[in-house]
Amino acid sequence: MSKKKILTLVFVREAGKILLGFKKRGFGAGLWNGFGGKVEEGETILQGAKRELLEECGLKAHSLKSVGLINFEFESDPTILEVHIFQTSDFSGLVAESEEMRPRWYSEESIPFSQMWPDDRLWFPYMLKDRQFEGYFLFKGMDIILNHWLKEVNLLNS
Repeated sequence: MSKKKILTLVFVREAGKILLGFKKRGFGAGLWNGFGGKVEEGETILQGAKRELLEECGLKAHSLKSVGLINFEFESDPTILEVHIFQTSDFSGLVAESEEMRPRWYSEESIPFSQMWPDDRLWFPYMLKDRQFEGYFLFKGMDIILNHWLKEVNLLNS
């Protein structure tokens, strides 16, 4: 039987730009991504998302909009990663590098998909058009998608 791990992913957007972080260590190292991670015991998903954003790039989200929910499975691992995806343009603070992430603003027209998880190029169009979505991806290793589905949905917003 599979077990589930609840994770968050936050994207900061403003005026045609998106803030991505270059993962310096751990799962996904060497790739550009949003900011996030595990929801800790006693935290809500929203609290975990805000904490991870602050820890990884120094920004405090005042509000988060739920944009997606993706379940990831890896062929060699029975754990399902349930990833709650948020975006915000309502934040304060100064962007700062952390031990884990090196943040950088990108134009939404020049997102470095070739240096990101392969699934990103499939679901980013939903997020960039402010459409909510759900999906599932089954990976072999970290770069081969064996199976997937994506659909537009209406998620409850936090």
